[in-house]
This record gives sequence, structure tokens and C-alpha cells, in this order.
Amino acid sequence: QVQLVESGGGLVQAGGSLRLSCAASGRIANVYAVAWFRQSAGEERQFVAASVRNDGTTYYTDSVKGRFTISRDNAKNTVDLQMDSLKPEDTAIYYCAVRQNVVWGFTYGRYRAYDVWGQGTQVTVSS
Repeated sequence: QVQLVESGGGLVQAGGSLRLSCAASGRIANVYAVAWFRQSAGEERQFVAASVRNDGTTYYTDSVKGRFTISRDNAKNTVDLQMDSLKPEDTAIYYCAVRQNVVWGFTYGRYRAYDVWGQGTQVTVSS
């Protein structure tokens, strides 16, 4: 089973940028979907971005479209999330997740659709 480790979180001012990286112990090229979710204190885990089928298909939640970019590097077995024009409301713990095999009815935005998770990395955006 793939294991995931996130890095790159930190404190940044509003309008700044951060790049999160998720290192996988196995081959990212072989998994069906990779995604980033985030969770703020007292809230449910929220979908941010996903890369599905390793064919360039990506999805984003509306609030990050045009600001965040998800990318896979199959050679390095990493999944990155480039975050630009950050806002205070982007403050959260960010989690990398993987769906290893295709499954009927897969929904990229549902956190229960993913079967492997990293430990999370804190992102704090100050106003």
C-alpha cells in the first residue's frame, strides 16, 4: 500500500504563495486518483483539488480555481499543490489522499472515496 507524507506548509501573508508536496512510497503513476483536501478547526474535511486517471484530468473546488494548481510528477512519485494569491480563508490543515484502484461510482470530491491519507501539513495565511 502506498504511504504519503506531506510537506511545504507554513505561515504566509495574504497574497503570497506556498507549494505543498506529497511524497508517495509507491508509484504515483499507478494510482487512479490523487487529491488534496483541507480541514479547518471545527469543520469537515473539504475537497480542494484532484488529478484523476493520470491523463491530465484535474478538478478544483470553486474557491481555489485560478489560484491553485495540482500536479503529479510520476518520475519523483510526488503530487504537488501550488497555491497562489492565498487568502486567510485558505488557512487549514492540508491533506494528500490517494484512491489506489478504480471503483464504480468514484466521486473525486468525497473524502470517503480515498483509501490512503497523509498526516497533513498546516497552512496559515495571515491578513
